[in-house]
Amino acid sequence: MSTLVELSDAHVVHKARSGGLFTRDRVYALTGADLAIAPGETVGVVGESGCGKSTLAKVLVGVERPTQGTVSFRGQDLWAMPAAERRRAVGGSTGMIFQDPSTALNRRLTVRQILRDPLDVHDRGTRGQRDERVRELMSLVGLPRALADALPGQLSGGQRQRVAIARALALDPDLVVADEPTSALDVSVRAQILNLLLDLKERLGLALVFVSHDIQTVRRMSDRVITMYLGRIVEESPAALVTDRARHPYTRALFSATPGLLDPIDPIPLAGPLPSATRPPSGCPFRTRCWKADGACAEAMPDFSVASAPAHRFRCHHPVQEDESTRDLVRRRDPMESP
Repeated sequence: MSTLVELSDAHVVHKARSGGLFTRDRVYALTGADLAIAPGETVGVVGESGCGKSTLAKVLVGVERPTQGTVSFRGQDLWAMPAAERRRAVGGSTGMIFQDPSTALNRRLTVRQILRDPLDVHDRGTRGQRDERVRELMSLVGLPRALADALPGQLSGGQRQRVAIARALALDPDLVVADEPTSALDVSVRAQILNLLLDLKERLGLALVFVSHDIQTVRRMSDRVITMYLGRIVEESPAALVTDRARHPYTRALFSATPGLLDPIDPIPLAGPLPSATRPPSGCPFRTRCWKADGACAEAMPDFSVASAPAHRFRCHHPVQEDESTRDLVRRRDPMESP
């Protein structure tokens, strides 16, 4: 299978002021990420707040440059390209949908101007062709033409997110990254936006990276699910296997916390808060909350191991057994046991 975008040992380290005017901590937002996105597939990304999901999304579309490692776009090193070539390659072939459409859209521009802007910047077509493309985009996302001259503040939350989706599709991209695209919307509107994204993905043949806290939605929408913890990818699994055949303890705990209504189970308890990204634990970062942790986990972060199913890999010294259901895992787990 060909690869559209590939990350190789990608790291992102930020400097954050803390403790005083001249003191800066290093924030390890992304550590050693290896990931390949194929044309037409949907990859879900899950994890707690602060785990690096949004940073990963920004690196994939060239918004953020990794501190270390490479980002390859159709086989070419993205950050080795001249700036103008990189803007053409990434800007013309990727789109990003941000979390909150009320802040992602310029409130002073009309819908028509917002959708024309990418076409103008990349000099796509004639003036008449750009106007026609704006009409096409509005129809594509289900926006009535009467809203073309409306400002974002005059639209509902769902309509604003439809404008954001249309803008991401303006240049006919191959890859769209949706970073928490429904978290700022009312519950009644979320399903409409999710169904729209799925429909557009199928109709346009898009590769979609779907980042969300709503892990059950991620599972239903995705071909493959990436689990992140404290800036690291700790498991990659086919979506059909992630609920009950995930091998990493954190993935099992994460999915047990949001069980389906038809077959509810108790969540797997995790001891302690999420560690700081400025001072991550040695070895496996999950060890401070994991019931399986021992001395080996403090010594080194394990390499990826391959599960029996294709495209399933994980990083854990003491993985959950493949035939152990999450329900059995909850039953056997002693909630008073400390890691």
